[in-house]
Amino acid sequence: MSPSSAAASLSQARAHVAPARSASLTPAAPGFDITLGADTVRVELTAPGTLHVQFRKAGHVSAPTIVIDPAPQASTRPVAEVSQDAGGARLHSAQLDAVWDKQHGELRIGVPGQPPLLRQFALPSLGHGRLSLIHAKGEPMYGIGGFDAVEPATAGLLRDGYRPVTAGEQGHAGAPFVWSTAGYGVLVDGVGGQIALGDTRIDARMFDGGLDYYVFLGNPHAIFGALAQVSGRSPLFPKWAMGFTNSQWGIDEKELLDIVHGYRERHIPLDNFTLDFDWKAWGEDNYGEFRWNEHKFPDGDSGKLKSLLDAQGVHLTGIMKPRIHVDTVEGREASEHGYWLAQSDPAPDYFSGKTVRELDFADPAARAWFFNAALKHSFETGIVGWWNDEADDVAVDLQHMDMQRALYDGQRAISDLRVWSLNRNFYLGAQRYAYGLWSGDIRTGFASMAGQRQRMLSAINVGAMQWGMDGGGFKGGTPTPENYARWIQFGAFTPVFRVHGELGQHRQPWVYGAVAEKAATDAIRLRQSLIPYIYSYEHQRRATGIGLVRPLLFDWPHDANLRNDVDAWLFGDSLLVSPVVDEGQTAKPVYLPAGEWIDWFSGKRYEGGRTIEHQADATHWSDIPLYVREGAIIPMAPPMDYVGQRPLTELEVELFPAADGSQFDYYDDDGRTYGYEQGEYFLQSMRMQAHGDTVSFAIAAPQGSYKPALKSWLLKFHGQAAEAVRSSGRALEAFDGVDALRASGDDGWAVGKDRFGPVTWVRVAAGHALTVTLDVKK
Repeated sequence: MSPSSAAASLSQARAHVAPARSASLTPAAPGFDITLGADTVRVELTAPGTLHVQFRKAGHVSAPTIVIDPAPQASTRPVAEVSQDAGGARLHSAQLDAVWDKQHGELRIGVPGQPPLLRQFALPSLGHGRLSLIHAKGEPMYGIGGFDAVEPATAGLLRDGYRPVTAGEQGHAGAPFVWSTAGYGVLVDGVGGQIALGDTRIDARMFDGGLDYYVFLGNPHAIFGALAQVSGRSPLFPKWAMGFTNSQWGIDEKELLDIVHGYRERHIPLDNFTLDFDWKAWGEDNYGEFRWNEHKFPDGDSGKLKSLLDAQGVHLTGIMKPRIHVDTVEGREASEHGYWLAQSDPAPDYFSGKTVRELDFADPAARAWFFNAALKHSFETGIVGWWNDEADDVAVDLQHMDMQRALYDGQRAISDLRVWSLNRNFYLGAQRYAYGLWSGDIRTGFASMAGQRQRMLSAINVGAMQWGMDGGGFKGGTPTPENYARWIQFGAFTPVFRVHGELGQHRQPWVYGAVAEKAATDAIRLRQSLIPYIYSYEHQRRATGIGLVRPLLFDWPHDANLRNDVDAWLFGDSLLVSPVVDEGQTAKPVYLPAGEWIDWFSGKRYEGGRTIEHQADATHWSDIPLYVREGAIIPMAPPMDYVGQRPLTELEVELFPAADGSQFDYYDDDGRTYGYEQGEYFLQSMRMQAHGDTVSFAIAAPQGSYKPALKSWLLKFHGQAAEAVRSSGRALEAFDGVDALRASGDDGWAVGKDRFGPVTWVRVAAGHALTVTLDVKK
């Protein structure tokens, strides 16, 4: 993007929020002012561990850009001491020190009692859109941007050198945000610019002539928590979005129903079917871009198709484009009201062959018009999610974000059903609009599949926590059965689990032969059984800024072996996955970080901090390198064909006690609406710790007003078998085995064995606080 177009984009970004405010207002946060002639730099602590450095031209504050949350959730007012004298000023708190050294013209930022982490000189340059920060030599850097759909991803996760700050081409995720495992992150409030990373410097340039920035101190979890507080938290996706999505280009109503029947008769889970161009009356007059194609989907407009699919537990989502046809009723309305994007010229559409032009989604009036009566009707008759395609072709960083804003605001104005979207690029701030990212029109094949690992993890490193890909590959033909099976196993451990292909391609498991179908089906069923675990991380992402998937360096930031590792990642707190991505592989090295790990499928135990060798099945592709972390707490559901097929009255919880102790917050709600924003949720915190001859497990009193169907927990303690079990001090009845315990319907316990070795099953009532204590065999 050129500086001129970037400046225009940033001007639009600032126009989205409140106008500039006077700096004469008493600041709510503790801090100090640095006088620079007629200008000032305000340095203030906005939250524990978060420092805001703001340039104020002639005493006035520029409005924040869309990167910053315009309505942040309230946080605890930070406590800090502020002192000033002739030599400068100091802000001191338990988490952060900021010192202005007037004599040397230096702002020092760091942790109390330690050398500064960051030093800034030349503060007046902030008024010219430039920032330079000095840090210790050789600190690993992350963030700024990911990879688009076609560029080589050989750089992995580490960042250095010159980097444009942009949403970029399809599949790209970008943010004016850089962070280090040395203990800090830097967020610049801007859209369109560049960041250069040297061995000891972070140099940022923004194109609007002014610059604000934030510094977050702490480990990666603290950094991303602070980022979410400043840039905005993501609303929850509907619960069905945790399941499996089949997307297809080239389909009609009959084939759709046949495919759904194919999933159901095989008991292969399916929650969402995403339709490409086919669902629309694309190219037709009278809002063809927003309404059903009545030739391909004759029962769409009436709502009958929705009713048929509702009965099968399948949700429909549909593609949306940023352009509309010019010579139509809607096109003439766009011309009359000036809704066209200036950077977009009229051009022939590759699908309809007719003239189209792109809309200007930065215009609030255009966004309101986009969610029109025709689109409302399509939503009401079954298109309940949005697949926003191709809004990355005009070099406007915010086009995808603003397109989704139109749909998010439009849907929330008419319905309490949760918004779901998938978009082809990401700029920080988009997460506030129920925003998922997919990696674009990728090729099929093993090399393309392997490259998705760094694309996913680098996107997560800039805050794009809801990421997915075209499982099987979009273009380049049909994947081999082995490639398809391995791609499904990979996708099962990503945030957004879906398959897709180009026109005429089919990505149903049974298309690829019996061996691939078996391997794919097993992976999809495993994903479905983990929905209670996965859905709890929807809550965690909203509450903490950390999503379901994260690079291993988030939890082991000082392990040099993980600085650029893309081969494995955490899936929640308790699972590490390292999918097979090489054709015909029989032995796969897997590095396990410090701690004890257990193979999910064999039960074999490994001490971490070393590389092990996973024996891969190159014939039937039946294996997934998946490891359980010591201390794991993993709630699992019985097999279902779709989310909510049957009420969850009892949940099994896989437990792997550890001496260090562990915690898991189990979360549930209605899975459909925004009632959770008013406290309609169910949250129970679980804590577990092994103490020599005992294991203690505590469940806190539930929070929230939602009452789930859940009646009992069936806790599965792995390790030494118990000799006695107490619940809140009361001895529980022992049963002869788990089958007898299940049949009783009562609280109690039983011992036995499974693939992990000895196991103690304990049933207790859900919905209230209690403790479980196991006396284990010596």
